[in-house]
Amino acid sequence: MALRPGGPGGRGWPGHARTAQFLLTLASGAVNAVSFLALGGVFTSVMTANSALLGLALGNGHLSLANLAALAIAAYLVGAVAGSWLTAATGPAPLTGVTGALLAESALLWALFAAWLFLDGAPGTTARAALLAVGAGAMGCQSGSVRVVAGSSVTTAYITGALTGLVAQATVERKLQRHNGLVILSLPVGAAAGGAAVRWAPLVAPGVPAVLVTAALAVTVVRRGPAPGDGPVPDA
Repeated sequence: MALRPGGPGGRGWPGHARTAQFLLTLASGAVNAVSFLALGGVFTSVMTANSALLGLALGNGHLSLANLAALAIAAYLVGAVAGSWLTAATGPAPLTGVTGALLAESALLWALFAAWLFLDGAPGTTARAALLAVGAGAMGCQSGSVRVVAGSSVTTAYITGALTGLVAQATVERKLQRHNGLVILSLPVGAAAGGAAVRWAPLVAPGVPAVLVTAALAVTVVRRGPAPGDGPVPDA
């Protein structure tokens, strides 16, 4: 489940892939906590949950929640298109490749944080929807980039598939991928950090995922070659 370090066309993940994976997963948990608690009760990266919320809201006549869930899904898809295109593109670094996608994601999250500060942490209905769209777009950008660079076996924004794979492998093969387990734990840890920030320091809460993604960008570009231990995790 580790990110592949390097590849043709600038698509591979440069050094410190595992560190970047943990940081991005923590950021996903944090931004989902902020969006759920402060931006209308929907998620920015868990589209399965948002799809269920959309259906439930429509069935119960809660049109405001349905609109937010639909907006998050649409913004996520736009972000996924952008992240996939940037990562697969060949062009001047750091504007393309995985660094370009992380740079775009960082810019979106910092823009969200700046707008949150400008609004004193109390956005109105329209501003809240706009901030939700920005956050969902950032998470879509991240997921699209990771999918291009590492394939469908790796995720940093949702853990259903990773959790199922971990349990299935442990059951059938009697093997426990400790790295995968730590990645899975990173998302609720990030969510806890984001949730605590919303409760105790609401004005700076959206800055938590922005800092984490910027850190992932920094460790990605700090060296262009593979870092020790960045290769695929062995089954044994």
